[in-house]
Amino acid sequence: MFKRQTTGSVVCPSCGKLVGINESECWHCGRSNPGMWGFGPALRRLGADLGVSQVVIFGCALLYLVSLVLSPTGVNWSPDLGFLSPSGESLARLGAAGAIPVVVSGHWWTLLSAGWLHGSLIHILFNMMWVRQLAPAASVIFGPGRTMLIYILASVGGFLLSSLMGFALTITQGSLLSGLLSLLMGRALLTVGASAAVFGLLGAVVYAGRRGVAAHLGRQAWIWAVFLFIFGLVFPSVDNWAHLGGFVAGYGLAKWFNPLLPEKPDHLYGALAALAVTAIAIVVAFLKGLTL
Repeated sequence: MFKRQTTGSVVCPSCGKLVGINESECWHCGRSNPGMWGFGPALRRLGADLGVSQVVIFGCALLYLVSLVLSPTGVNWSPDLGFLSPSGESLARLGAAGAIPVVVSGHWWTLLSAGWLHGSLIHILFNMMWVRQLAPAASVIFGPGRTMLIYILASVGGFLLSSLMGFALTITQGSLLSGLLSLLMGRALLTVGASAAVFGLLGAVVYAGRRGVAAHLGRQAWIWAVFLFIFGLVFPSVDNWAHLGGFVAGYGLAKWFNPLLPEKPDHLYGALAALAVTAIAIVVAFLKGLTL
């Protein structure tokens, strides 16, 4: 599947035009190493996102299984999240974010790890369905490197807002405003899930649509975002602060990356670096072993 191509042409990941597999620079857009050392065609067989969705789904599924194994009381039934729910202790050990880990304990690296953890079977299935839907669409607009960066950084932004607001609402508990915001938006002492990153992708596609890039996708993404946010307001135990933070971060990152410009190799290298740092954050979270 990943056999290296040494002759012929390849589709440039930035501009989508044919260029020689061994060319050091795309003739059309100037992207360096458009053939990706000859592995570009093999990666394209993974889909339009060059495997972004596969990496996310595999990583989340693996950590979900690990969280079930590590649950000290075994597999649980959560009244809010449903069947096959790992324990809070297990999620905290693997790097859940929230007011307690991030603000109280100072485990800032959980901002990276929390987006790869899930609280139940239906939780992970729901989020991975959206990843599978949105990652290829975002990759068509931004390229796979920028899509992965938006996914990871928007997740960080979402959990940062959630953790800070969870702490703020806790210390102001008792006031009318705090109670109302907690009821509507949630008050996350411990929070996990890929939905912050999903909202980041939605925000990025909405911005691209406003710039005239795949405007029909932008309109659809806006409808999805509104629907999912209302869904979160109606159902309990949904971290709406993480959703809001992820959407705003994704929108801002899309503006920074500028979908009107082609993706650069540096974006792909940055995405690989971000994945490596995320993996390190998960290992650090496990070694630090936060105890609830």
